[in-house]
Amino acid sequence: MRAVSVLNRRAFLAGLGAAITIPPAVATIEVARTALATAFTAPHAAAAPPHPPGLAGTAARQGTAALLPPPPAAARVALPGTGVLTVLPGQGDLLALTVDDGVDTNVVRMYTQFAKDTGIRLTFFVNGTYRSWTDNAPLLRPLVESGQIQLGNHTWSHPDLTTQSPAQIADQIQRNHAFLSNTFGVDARPYLRPPYGRHNATVRAVAADLGYTLTTMWTGSLADSTVITEDYIVKMADTHFRPQNIVLGHLNHAPVTHVFDRLADVVRKRNLRTVTFNDVFLPTHPTP
Repeated sequence: MRAVSVLNRRAFLAGLGAAITIPPAVATIEVARTALATAFTAPHAAAAPPHPPGLAGTAARQGTAALLPPPPAAARVALPGTGVLTVLPGQGDLLALTVDDGVDTNVVRMYTQFAKDTGIRLTFFVNGTYRSWTDNAPLLRPLVESGQIQLGNHTWSHPDLTTQSPAQIADQIQRNHAFLSNTFGVDARPYLRPPYGRHNATVRAVAADLGYTLTTMWTGSLADSTVITEDYIVKMADTHFRPQNIVLGHLNHAPVTHVFDRLADVVRKRNLRTVTFNDVFLPTHPTP
């Protein structure tokens, strides 16, 4: 019963988070879709690297077209120092599919296998408290090392950071940062996704002091933080899988794992390129 209560509370707070108004003083990266268009409308296919070995064969065996590769490294753009990211820059063909939490170890495993089988590029925002991340580390590591899956910081145990003291906020971020470094050998900075989407000036300031200078939000959601129908997940994908969108999903419930093929079909039909944030922005090396 506690798990159900926590998930319902999370869904409720997520709704509240969507209504947060960010103070004007915060440098918000609501990048105009006309900005940097040249970098993202270049002929990516000609310059992009080939699919990793085996992906084209997997698609062929399944009788489906391979997903488009990411844009070339030369198309990456500078990441502003601080702010709130809700949409990808430019007027291109990019889609950032980001997936949070990790409550269910089987969902984490199946999402990772989905990436391995199809070449889809994903960003997982990790809560290290869930054993799913250590359970699936052997399967995940090769995809993380290749850059196909990026790992972001979602705090250690998913509290509402706006209810925490500065010391508690720092502990949540630092503990998860250490987990990601020790388990996967990655530095997740500067991308922090605050639980429930809740953040304020204190949260952003503490995070920035730790090198997490970019509060990473979303444009649309699969609405699957609680158990919903498979058809509704696909409906949400049809609504939000659009160029330059950042889409939120969750690694918590089984229904999404039954519609991976349908989600990939939406990506293919719209000729979108799935990307991680590292595919889009130049790397940074913060040293707080």
